[in-house]
Formats: sequence, structure tokens, C-alpha cells
Amino acid sequence: MNGLGYLERLLDGAAVEWVPLGELAELVRGNGLPKSDFTETGVPAIHYGQIYTHYGMSTTTTKSFVAPETAATLKKVNYGDIVITNTSENFEDVATPLVYFGDEQAVTGGHATIIRPGNALSAMYFAHFTQTPEFEAEKRRYAKGTKVIDVSAVDMAKILIPIPCPENPQKSLVIQAEIVRILDAFSMLTAELAAELAAELAARKTQYNHYRNQLLSFDGEDVEWKTLAEIGEFIRGKRFTKADYVDEGISAIHYGEIYTHYGTFASETHSKVKPALENSLRFAQKGDVIITGVSETVEDVGKALAWLGDERVAFHDDSYAFRHKMNPKFIAYALQTDAFQDQKAQYVSTGKMKRLLVEGIKKVKLPIPFPNDPAKSLAEQARIVSILDKFETLTASLATGLPREIALRQKQYEYYRNLLFSFPKGDKA
Repeated sequence: MNGLGYLERLLDGAAVEWVPLGELAELVRGNGLPKSDFTETGVPAIHYGQIYTHYGMSTTTTKSFVAPETAATLKKVNYGDIVITNTSENFEDVATPLVYFGDEQAVTGGHATIIRPGNALSAMYFAHFTQTPEFEAEKRRYAKGTKVIDVSAVDMAKILIPIPCPENPQKSLVIQAEIVRILDAFSMLTAELAAELAAELAARKTQYNHYRNQLLSFDGEDVEWKTLAEIGEFIRGKRFTKADYVDEGISAIHYGEIYTHYGTFASETHSKVKPALENSLRFAQKGDVIITGVSETVEDVGKALAWLGDERVAFHDDSYAFRHKMNPKFIAYALQTDAFQDQKAQYVSTGKMKRLLVEGIKKVKLPIPFPNDPAKSLAEQARIVSILDKFETLTASLATGLPREIALRQKQYEYYRNLLFSFPKGDKA
């Protein structure tokens, strides 16, 4: 589709006027709605902070509710109204719109403005326009503050909106609706693609987990299950903080990075710490498996990373380096199986932070194939690792390709959105 040509045909010679928002809609500033007022059920409520964290461009339902007596003190949001944020710590999140299409009247609170479009402005047309460079420039013009950015309802009313065929509101809304239809179609394609790719990734992960569990169960084979204490030794790391990070220095692995930035194995680190800390650190060597000892979730405690780098690497004191004579990737894969997770659970402490105590994890058992023939055992470990590496590569490629593919579709939407809103500006108010 040629966006510019299509826009010319759509306008069919009609004029475009840039009109202040305050002349196109009624703006009503919300009043106080702390999250402490939220209830499990009640009147649908829209909190300004949720608009840029939990919603898309429109919604038929709300994420929160308030009691009827609380709702009576708040501003009402009707079908077709736009709730737009006034405040955020990030400039990008200020003036984020949410078009409400719920059957039940909702309410909203402070730091948000309700925009009630008149007969010359489509709510979704306005919502799409707020994503354009033109709107961003207008928003920046009126933004105030440094740490917290604010665009007041009074200033928002001054922002200019392009209205095609302003002398004929009915025709104008038809043109706006067609622009919305095209942009909604691009948005829907992006959402559908994201859902399909996510489903594909989930299916591959399930398949991967199945084969990993099967390969490492060794049913009916020559295998001996030994405790980690029998297989190797645990070395606890030494503490360092994010304040110790530098661009160039000692390669280091923080326990939190193991379940956020790494896969099953690595030969390079994401972080480095100050060289002056060297004498106070503890280091893992090539072949060690670094295991997390703490996390907010049971799943992330005991996550393992096989270190394959030639250099020694510092590791945090909330993690352990497991030193052994086996294939390090085999151990790291074995520490992902359901069998390991079931054993691990009995040694994880309860509380907000979950801890896997070293005396507990030492009792966890892993399978050793051909235990009486070290050479044959290592060969079998290597064979299993080569199979699981292929699954790991496939899963990783999907995980990487998914956001890349979605980003391409998003850029396509942005390209046509900007073209369809590239109205002439000679008639600005």
C-alpha cells in the first residue's frame, strides 16, 4: 500500500485543519485513586499507572475495582471515553491513552484526564495519533518537570489534532474511521504474530523439557544415582555489588544474572567488576557449574550455569561453584530436569526470599551413566549433551527471533501510521 497516495485518495481534496484538542472534546481531570482503594470486586476502575503497564490502546474490561462508596467520589468513565495519563517518571508514558469500550461505567482517579470526544473526533483516531512524532513534539512542548514529567489537562487541551474535512463532521469521521481500520489491522497482525510465535516457543520448550527428562532418566540402563557431594565439591562465592561494576575489569557473574541473562552455559560474562577487588573475590574455573543459592521464586533457586570460558570468573556469594570431573553441560542440563526440581524443593527454605542451603543441595542425586567405566561415561554424557544442545539452540533461536519479528511488524505499523497522519500543516490553528 502506498500510504501517501492512499491518503490523497481518502481525502479526495478535502481540507485538513489542525484543531486544539480542547475544541474537539471535553477534558475532565481525575481525582485521587490510591491503589489501597482497590477491591476484588465492585465498580470497574482505571488507575493511571496501569494505562502504560497493563493495557493496550483500548479495553473492554478493567484490571481493578473499587467499592461503590469509593466510586461515588471519583470521575466517571463512559463507553467511548479516553482516559489519558498526565504524569509519569518517563516522558514516553506521559499522555498515554486508553479508550474504554466497557459496557459498565468505570471510574478513574488523579494523574489522569478523561477525554470525551465531540462529534468531530474519533476516540481511536486520537489514540493512534498520540503515537506519532507530531503528537510527541506537541507533548514535549507542554511537558513540565524533570524527575516526574507532567502534561496538565489545561495544556493537553492546547495540543493540535489534525481533523480532515472539518466543515463536514460526518465525512470527517468516515475518513478517521478508515484510517483507524487500517492501523487496527496492522496492530492486530502484530498481536496475532506475537501470539503465534509465543505458542510456537512454548510448544518447543515443552518438547525440549520432555526429551531432556527422558534422556536423563536412564530407565533400564547402566546408571548409578549419586549425590552431588559424592560427585564433586561446592565452593561459595564472595560478595560484590552492582556499584562495583565497571566497563573493563574482572569478569564476574552475579547470581541474579544466572536466571535473567544466561542460558545453560556461557564462555563470556555480562558483567565486570573493579580490578581492585581481586583479593576479596572467589573465582570459578573452566568446567565449574555455578548454581544460584537464592531467589524470590523456587524455580530460579538452583538454576545452573556451566562456565566454559578459558578465564577464571568471579562469582557472587549467593551462588556456589560446583567443581567435578564430569561434563559440565551434562550437569547443568541434569539440574534442569523434573527429577532435580522434585529433589530440590525439599531443601528450599520458605519466605519471601527462597534459599537453597548447600548442605541440602549436597544430598541431591544425579544420574551417572556407566559409572564403572569413566571413559564410556564421559562419551555417553557428551552424546546426550550434543542432543540437548540442538534443542537449546532451537529454543534460543525462537526466543531471539520472536522479539525481532514483532519489532519488524511494529516498525511496519509505525511507518504506515506516520504516513496516514502526514496531513498538510498549512491550516494549523
